[in-house]
Amino acid sequence: MTATDPVAAARALRPRIAATREEIEESRRLPAELVSAMDEAGLFRAYVPRSLGGPEIDPLTAFGAVEQLSIADGSVGWCSFIAGAICLYAGWLEPAVARDIFGCPSRLRGAGSFRPLGTARAVDGGYVAAGRWDFASGCQHANWLFLNCAVVDDSGPRHNADGLPVLRMMTIPIDQAEIIDNWSVVGLRGTGSNDVAVSNVFVPENRTFALTDPPLNDAPLCTFRTAMVITFTPLAANTLGMARGAMDAFLELAGAKATTMNMALLGERPEVQYTVGRAEAIISGARAYALAAVGAMWDAVLAGKADLSAEVWQGRLAVTHAVHEAARAIDLLYHAAGTNALRRGNLLERYFRDVHAAMMHAGGLPANFEQGGRVSLGRPAGAPGW
Repeated sequence: MTATDPVAAARALRPRIAATREEIEESRRLPAELVSAMDEAGLFRAYVPRSLGGPEIDPLTAFGAVEQLSIADGSVGWCSFIAGAICLYAGWLEPAVARDIFGCPSRLRGAGSFRPLGTARAVDGGYVAAGRWDFASGCQHANWLFLNCAVVDDSGPRHNADGLPVLRMMTIPIDQAEIIDNWSVVGLRGTGSNDVAVSNVFVPENRTFALTDPPLNDAPLCTFRTAMVITFTPLAANTLGMARGAMDAFLELAGAKATTMNMALLGERPEVQYTVGRAEAIISGARAYALAAVGAMWDAVLAGKADLSAEVWQGRLAVTHAVHEAARAIDLLYHAAGTNALRRGNLLERYFRDVHAAMMHAGGLPANFEQGGRVSLGRPAGAPGW
């Protein structure tokens, strides 16, 4: 299977995902056969530039693919989102280096952390990296890690002219790292988001970069100003896909179940009908805003617009809004189901746990609304990427 139509490829995988939901939950990772199918469909490297042998999927198409996976299972969609987003940063390496280490066609399956939880000691020709990073989603099926480090030398941590720590992203093959199996959580259990650690691993200079560096690839995706919107767009798809899956599950439940205190079928009750209508409007409205805002930004990128500030601001807000609205819709449906939603065999229970875990991602934090408000009021943003 190729990635020529990633949305169709993701949709075609939904029955296979549904059949392995319990295995995903219990093993706390994706099954090997599913990983292989997703890999062949290019669903772990959406944003790898075409010049590096990748599919170079635009953000709206990436949204559609992750949404389809997430309708079936939130953890599967999350793994595709994280890997695809991290792979964008292959464009920050010299193209010849990226083709050499990831292959061409690219076989990159990335995982890692942008949090600078390790150190990189400067040595001749590169750095010696050490540290431990948490929340490395998909590390058990990744082949390369992107790990952010604070650069140090014999005098201690390095600082730039503004007095800030100098940070450097290390690109490290998975076989040079240790995976620490400690992923025991409430939601997104199947993402395998374990800790990873490296101990005194040499990383050549040309396999490192700073997130603040300009990209070294001219693909439209590799634009520093839009990178955060592009990487966070599949987060909106992940949560909205879960909301759509929850709606599908609730509609099936409503035609077959009553509750302890009321023997009328859920679907026959006016208050439940009202809740379904509200939840549908919430999901569809948030999805429309996300697609419109990200689409406008992407159109501006392709048109070569110089100042993308307005489009980036709307894109960031739309992603965070989608995350919170997806959770709100799922909450409405979960509570409308009553005690039916409590048992683990009911999909509403899974979507409820998973969406609340997904909200913890940086792209969904409530502080993003404050940043959007600052920009709306004409004040400088207090955080990067706005």
